[in-house]
Amino acid sequence: MTLPHSYGLVLMLTILTMICWGSWANALKLAKGWRFELLYYDYSIGVALCAALAGFTFGTLGTDGPGLLADLSHAGLVNILCGFAGGVVFNLANILVIGAVSVAGMGVGFPIGVGLALVVGVIWNYIVNPQGNPWLLFAGVALIVGAIVVDAIAYRMHAASLGAAGDKADAAQKRTATWKAIKLSVAGGLLMGMFYPLVEIGKKGDTGLGAYAVGLVFGLGILVSVFVFNPYFLKFPIAGPRLFFKDYLKGSWWLHALGIAGGMMWMTGALANFVAASAPRHLQVGPAISYAIGQGATMVGALWGVLVWKEFAGGGSRVNWLLVMMFVLFLTGLGAVSVAPLYAAH
Repeated sequence: MTLPHSYGLVLMLTILTMICWGSWANALKLAKGWRFELLYYDYSIGVALCAALAGFTFGTLGTDGPGLLADLSHAGLVNILCGFAGGVVFNLANILVIGAVSVAGMGVGFPIGVGLALVVGVIWNYIVNPQGNPWLLFAGVALIVGAIVVDAIAYRMHAASLGAAGDKADAAQKRTATWKAIKLSVAGGLLMGMFYPLVEIGKKGDTGLGAYAVGLVFGLGILVSVFVFNPYFLKFPIAGPRLFFKDYLKGSWWLHALGIAGGMMWMTGALANFVAASAPRHLQVGPAISYAIGQGATMVGALWGVLVWKEFAGGGSRVNWLLVMMFVLFLTGLGAVSVAPLYAAH
């Protein structure tokens, strides 16, 4: 397999993770009129395709470890199952978060859903392996929770201001959509915070999977499980009329290409994360920097929604100030979580 051999390249891979994870959902915004349930089939294909392409190229070439097939052949069953289960858990969580994005936009789905996943992940990891300064760690978590609450308030105020300009029925519909988006983001975020520990178990031990092998197994977990989860969301959609698989077949090549590109972009970020974590220890980005940059994906997604797609346009000055407060709280909390390992109590 091929692994990075310089600190600069490892740092670039970490930054690539942040950009890809925070930007891939633009595929949904670009596919105007195309329901996320239909796009998600192509997204899952893109994830698995990217994992396979990387595995049979970068994961097979090079002299930094066993090739993809050799890696898979010596892996333990528990490691493989955990890597696969990580993909399944992530997939259900991601469907819920993207459902929230389809209802309320990236400025809501990412800060609430992915931000909550960060909170769950921090608490989970501290319980399993209590490292770092607990005061900084949980102060950071509290600030991130505050940012999530402020973002939800901003979206509710924005929906209320738009509803006030229309009729009462329209205002009631917007309030219903607001609560639906928030509940979907919370459910998806709680679930998403649980997938990464499964991936880490898949990489542990003498029979653990390498970076490209765990990526392939993870991608297959996503591809297989989409045919389990997605039929439910077609039959009981989050918003809009019921869908059928034949509706997916009616999509244009452009719509299918957008979904596949979105999946490949997300998986590129995941592989960059897995590969950077597998570099020689003396070349790895420090835990504080790596954590801060990687979780910056949440703010990348929020910035796309606020600045490019104008999802909070027309909300007024109060909404704008709440958004500023949300960014400040989130970045401050992320900073506190990131430096906590540097100030561990002895």
